[in-house]
Amino acid sequence: MKNYCKTIGALAAASALVAGNASAEVEYELHTGYTNQYLFRGLDLGDDLVEAGVDVATEWNGLGLSAGAWYGSFSPNTDFYAVGPDADGDELDVYAEVSKDLGFATAAVGYIYYINQRNITDDAQEVYFSLAKEFFGVDFSLSYFWDIETDNDGYTELGASKGFELSPCVTLNTGAVLGYLCEQGQVGHLTAKVALDWAFTETATLSPFVAHSWSMSDDVDTIYGGNDNEFVAGTMLSVSF
Repeated sequence: MKNYCKTIGALAAASALVAGNASAEVEYELHTGYTNQYLFRGLDLGDDLVEAGVDVATEWNGLGLSAGAWYGSFSPNTDFYAVGPDADGDELDVYAEVSKDLGFATAAVGYIYYINQRNITDDAQEVYFSLAKEFFGVDFSLSYFWDIETDNDGYTELGASKGFELSPCVTLNTGAVLGYLCEQGQVGHLTAKVALDWAFTETATLSPFVAHSWSMSDDVDTIYGGNDNEFVAGTMLSVSF
C-alpha cells in the first residue's frame, strides 16, 4: 500500500550497477508506521494497519532507478473480503521503477507485485506508466496502471502535492489524488492527505498524518459503487542513509 505513492525503481542488481559506476550514489530508506485503517485507492480494505518497508534508489547513465518492498498486517474488512471476522491479513508488495527526466516532464515505468500471504484474495501484478511535472510550485503526476493479473478497471491516477516549510526541521506536506476507472468511464475516488514531517535528526523523520477519501462513483457495478467516504489517521517513522 504505502498509500501507493511508492518511490520505486527497476533494480534487479543495484549493487552491480553501482559497482560499474563508482560515482553513483545509492540512497536507502527504512520506514514503519501504523494507520487505523488500510485505505488503498479510496477503498477500505481493513483496520489497524501495521506496516514496514525498505526502498533503495540510485542513478545510472541518466536514468533514475529505484526498488523496494512493503509489508503490511491488518484486520481485513469482511465487507470487502470473503473471510470471517477473526481473519488476519498479511500483504507483501515488491516494486521497481526506472525514470528519465525528459525536460518537459519526468517519465517513469514501474512494476508492482502484490502478494497476499493469507490467501484472502488473489495475488496481483501491475505495470504502470507515469508523467510528473512541477507547475507553479505544485508537483503534478499522471499514472496509468496496467493490470497483468486480476482486473483493476484500467485504474488511472492524477495526483498533486505541495510542501510548506514551517521551520528548518518541520514541513507540512499536502496532497490529493483523483482515481479514474478507464474501463468503466467512472471517477472512483478523491483522496486528500495532510502530513506533518518532523525531521528530528539528520536522517530520521516522524510523520503524523490524516487523510480523507470521498467515493465518487454512483455505479454499483464498480468496486467504488458501494464504498463509503473514509477518514484515516496514523503516523510514519522513516530513516534514510
